[in-house]
Order: sequence, then structure tokens, then C-alpha cells
Amino acid sequence: MGFGKEKIRQIMHLMLLGALLVLALIYSEEVFHGIMFLFSILSPFVVGGVIAFVLNIPMRAIEEKFLARWRGRSACKLKRPVSMVLALVAVALVITVVIGTVVPQVAATTAEVGRKIPGFLDRVIKELDSLTRKYPELAKQVKNLEQLEMNWEAILNSIFDFMKNGAGDVLNSTFTVASGIISGVVNAVISFIFALYILSQKEKLGEQGCRILSAYLPEAAGRRILEICSLLYRNFSSFITGQCLEAVILGTMFVVTMSLCGMPYALMVGVLIAFTALIPIVGAFIGCVVGAFLILIDNPVMALWFVVLFLVLQQLEGNLIYPRVVGNSVGLPAIWVLMAVSLGGSLFGVAGMLFFIPLMSSCYTLLKESVNKRNLGKQIPVFRRIPADGLQEPPGGMGGKKNAAGKDTGKKTGRK
Repeated sequence: MGFGKEKIRQIMHLMLLGALLVLALIYSEEVFHGIMFLFSILSPFVVGGVIAFVLNIPMRAIEEKFLARWRGRSACKLKRPVSMVLALVAVALVITVVIGTVVPQVAATTAEVGRKIPGFLDRVIKELDSLTRKYPELAKQVKNLEQLEMNWEAILNSIFDFMKNGAGDVLNSTFTVASGIISGVVNAVISFIFALYILSQKEKLGEQGCRILSAYLPEAAGRRILEICSLLYRNFSSFITGQCLEAVILGTMFVVTMSLCGMPYALMVGVLIAFTALIPIVGAFIGCVVGAFLILIDNPVMALWFVVLFLVLQQLEGNLIYPRVVGNSVGLPAIWVLMAVSLGGSLFGVAGMLFFIPLMSSCYTLLKESVNKRNLGKQIPVFRRIPADGLQEPPGGMGGKKNAAGKDTGKKTGRK
């Protein structure tokens, strides 16, 4: 039996795909460098897409809830720009509050540390003096070190060599840093402008994407891609919203409890912990270390009580608040959250921690749907492992046939 033209075309496509995969494996290093080069070119647009996605959450809330009653011809033209401006103002206000609260306190604490350093050095000198009096051998060793002759000629030659050879390196490093700063500023401006374009024309861009999918893909494949994109959007937006709400709740708890306990830097530490709590699992501990250090300079005993307070509030937040606020919105078990944070942090740092949780949640949902669909489509029951008795079908005969009333009529083959 011969092959039709469609079958031959499919075989040729598979052969071409196999050849491309083999070439990609052979020249994997060149392919990797090419991908990194392409990503470096497209990075401003990728960052712009991320900014647009984050800004779309408050902009959509403002447009659909705060300005929902604004209708008419003026609303069609001005509703989107007004919502966009209000979202930008809200984000800028949050960043300004964080910076305006944390930076002055950190600067004041640094100045206070600078004022306390001379007294600390005086105490160290007094302790060393008392040690040399108690242990005369230590004083002799110090005098021997003082009597060592220094080779000033060799030191001067090293300084001259550094000035001759290091001047060019310093200039090259300065040029590299300056060009990196300029390139970063330019990329940031491009990303921001690109994000504004996406937000202003998101419906049109979505319609164009749907038309491209319908033009080049079968209907079933295009519909499946749209379902996956919708799932990713829901998970990412729910995760960002839940994480921000959880950070605000945790920061408020610290501000209130620290103020009631009379601890210093209550507002600054609360804002800092709320900001670092945006990083899942490990973020709040970063704020705890910084806050404990700042309180330690002022009162070491109070710093110890702050650590105890942090552990108590962290347990309360981790067991009661986080599962209800973030866990329910993402729909991912705790063990997979930990795995997502570990993998994302190892591969992409802090951004990977934030990115991998909703991504793994989407993969988890898709895998669960696929497994349930395959099990329901089979004519054999689904088995579960039970102690001592081997395998047994779960209650309800999940894999059997069902009649019109919804009762299971399939054959049960599980061992009891």
C-alpha cells in the first residue's frame, strides 16, 4: 500500500525536524551562544513585556472597578490612558514610600555606627593593653614585629609597577562601567516605552496573536495554546497579587507588634520586611538579618527579642496567612513551591524564584488535567497503592464506564 502526498509530507517534516535536532546537538555550543546573543538583543523587549504584565494588574483593577461607571464617548478615548497613569502613579508611590522610609534610616544608622567606631577602637586598645600586661610573652612578640625592617625600595617598585601597568586597566574598567551604565539606561527607557505600547494596545495585540494562531495552526492546537496562555496569565497574576497582599500583611504585623513592644526602627524594619517578603520563602529572613543588625547597634538585648518576635510572626504567617492568601491563589502544594524556589533561584536568582512558582503551578495543573483525562478515558480502573494488600481500585470506580445516572457500571479488577 503506497503513501499519499499528505503522509509523505509529514514524513519529510519529521525527517527535517530530526536532522535539525541532530545538528543542534552537534553544534550545541554555537547554538547556545546564538541563543544568548539573540536574547541580549531582545532583552529590552522581554523586560518591557514583564513590566507591562505587572502594570496591567493594577491598571485592569482601576479600569474595571474604580472607573467602571465612566461610560460614553470620552470614556472610550480617555479611560485607558487615565487608568495607565493612575497605575504608574500607584507603583511609583509605593517605591517612593519604601525608599523614603528605608534609605534615611539606613543612612542615619551608618552615621551612628561611624560615631561609635572610635569608642569601640578605644575599648579594643585598652583590652590589648591589659592583655600585654597579663601576658608578657605577647608584649615581646609585638616588640619583635615592630623591630622588623621594611624593604621600602621593593614597596616603591611595586607601587610604580602598579601605576604603569594598572593605569590602563583602570581606564578600561572605567570605560566598561560607563558604557554598561549608559546601555542599561537606554535599555530601561526602551523597555518602559515598549511596556506602555503593549498596555495601550493589548486588545489589538491579543487579536493579532489569535489570527496568527488560526492562520498557521490547526483549530485544536490553536485552541489548546490559547487555553495554556490563559492558564499562565491567571496563575501569574494571582501569584503577584497574592504575594503583594501577603507582604503588606506581614509588614503591617511587624510595624504594629514592634511598636507595641517599644522596639526601635519599627516602621523601617516593617517596610523592609514587607519589601523583601516579595521573594518567596527566603525573602523575609533577609529583612530579619538587616533589621536585627540595625537594632543590635542600638540595643543588643532588644535585637535578641526581635529575632524571637520574627520567628513567632513568621510561623504565624507561614501556617495561617500564606496558605490562604498565596497558596490558594496558586494552587501548588508546599513541596512543589519549595522545589520551584530552589530551581528558580539556582538558575536565575531572585527573578527565577518569582518566575518558577506560577510556571510550575501551570505545569502541575496541565499534568493533573492530562492524567485525569487519560485515566477517565481508559476502560480499566485506577489503582492506588495500599499497605499489605497490594493494589486496589479507589472508591467510585474512577476508570469504569458510567450510565446516565452517573453510577459506575464498569468491571472492577482491583484486588481486595
